Amino acid sequence: MPAIAMRLSRFGYLMGLYAENYQRLQRVFGLPEMACDHLVSVIDDGLDLHLQLIERHRYTLELRLTYGLRDPLTGQPDPSAFVRVYRDARMAEVSHCYAGRRWQDVLGLDASAGTIVGHRLRMNVFLSKWLQHLGDLGHSPFTLRAGRAEELEAGLLLQTA
Repeated sequence: MPAIAMRLSRFGYLMGLYAENYQRLQRVFGLPEMACDHLVSVIDDGLDLHLQLIERHRYTLELRLTYGLRDPLTGQPDPSAFVRVYRDARMAEVSHCYAGRRWQDVLGLDASAGTIVGHRLRMNVFLSKWLQHLGDLGHSPFTLRAGRAEELEAGLLLQTA
């Protein structure tokens, strides 16, 4: 009987990325225990990483992860990723991110389903690689401290001055 090679669909691969991103977030930041609305991870590279809790629900967290650098053209924090963490399913997905451009600018407003899935794959691969990089740099639950939203805004203001 010949062996049948299983091929993972793009959707299946995306679901695997969600699980991997949850594990990386857990490893780097210990998210399910997130006690305050704004955390700052400080290491000796000069780039403070801001982790903002946007919303907390029974089984989900809505977060924004950013260095607080501004895109000189748009004024948006760049890079930044908005992450939805499903604590019960142990998955984390990028709902949208900003790395130079918004999704509307990249895809247009009438994108096909295949185009949207492809974009979601790229965003979640970006998050996976970014989290791996952050862990490699030394970010961890031990580098986190409570922060304030004003710190992020002040840092963003310094970048534009």
